[in-house]
Amino acid sequence: MSMRIGIHDLSLATAGYVLDLNDLAAATGVDPDKFRIGLGQDQMSVPGLDEDIVTMGAAAALPILERHGRDSIRTLMFATESGIDQSKSAAVFAHALLGLPDTCRAVELKQACYAATAAMQAALGIVARNPEETVLVIASDIARYEVDTAAEPTQGAGAVAFLIAADPALVEIEPIVGVHTADVSDFWRPNDSATAVVDGKLSIDAYLDGLTAAWDDFRARGGVDIAKIDRFCHHQPFTRMAAKAHRRMAEHTGTELGVELYETSTVYNRRMGNSYTASLYAGLAALLDFDDDLAGRRIGFVSYGSGSVTEIFTGVVSAEYREFRRQAETAARLDGRVPVSVERYRALHSGGAVSSAADVEIPVETDGPFHFTGIRHRARQYRA
Repeated sequence: MSMRIGIHDLSLATAGYVLDLNDLAAATGVDPDKFRIGLGQDQMSVPGLDEDIVTMGAAAALPILERHGRDSIRTLMFATESGIDQSKSAAVFAHALLGLPDTCRAVELKQACYAATAAMQAALGIVARNPEETVLVIASDIARYEVDTAAEPTQGAGAVAFLIAADPALVEIEPIVGVHTADVSDFWRPNDSATAVVDGKLSIDAYLDGLTAAWDDFRARGGVDIAKIDRFCHHQPFTRMAAKAHRRMAEHTGTELGVELYETSTVYNRRMGNSYTASLYAGLAALLDFDDDLAGRRIGFVSYGSGSVTEIFTGVVSAEYREFRRQAETAARLDGRVPVSVERYRALHSGGAVSSAADVEIPVETDGPFHFTGIRHRARQYRA
């Protein structure tokens, strides 16, 4: 009998501020339904100046460590496309804030929004080799675009941490995957830019093309028939993209797939906005938290990262998953964000990229467990 390996625990965090997209619509003269219905977004999380991918990622991971301890964690993988340094990984900063053992490898992974899935697959291999070990995966990102552009309302910020282990309490990840890679200039962030560059139509087309190609690879390698998948989690740069992906999956397979198979997975992303690498797993968090009939059900995952890499895989939900849900604490985090005006949001947006050319001290302004405190001798500083 093969060993069960998968997601043993999962926790979500976000930034300290929130902008209601109705306010952005009013300020920019746009029909709010364009955001609420057209994009499927209601709010977007806005980081304070003392927040970044490290502080959010560590905040997501902390409840997992409080529940399971630190001793079995021999690897920390940090997936992000909002990297804070070209050499030192965000994982090393998070490792220190979380007090992980020094006998723990730490590494950052990057491939647009796909990297958390690459981290998960690597983690599964590590645990298969030594089932006594666990691997902590953090996916954390800040989606930042130029103001007064079509992409502005799809911004957001968030982090998901999950623990990969043998005999998982949440989801057993099945071994067959379908993958597809293509060199597409649909979305990227140059080294000299604090904001991303995106061709929206091309990015949607690349996502959907990657989905169909990855599905064909999945089936060719023995992946289950579409009829044996009970729920879906699609990558969500905005939640209406999940609807487009779901529709394409139905068309490509010639199968009727109702919206009820994925809609629950959009609950958290509608409120956080785009969290890049974390968005797929924020969808999983919502599905686990709000669907009471998942025990023994198979979830189909569509992971996409611009540029582009797509992966489709499946997982079976454990019988005891309801005992490990974090609905109340996630609701508290989302409800606890401080609302900001459009003016305040844009001030935070413009101040989010801090130069290392001179020392700077960043005062604590948010109430999360970890804070970015500034630059000293060109090095980033953090504190709990």
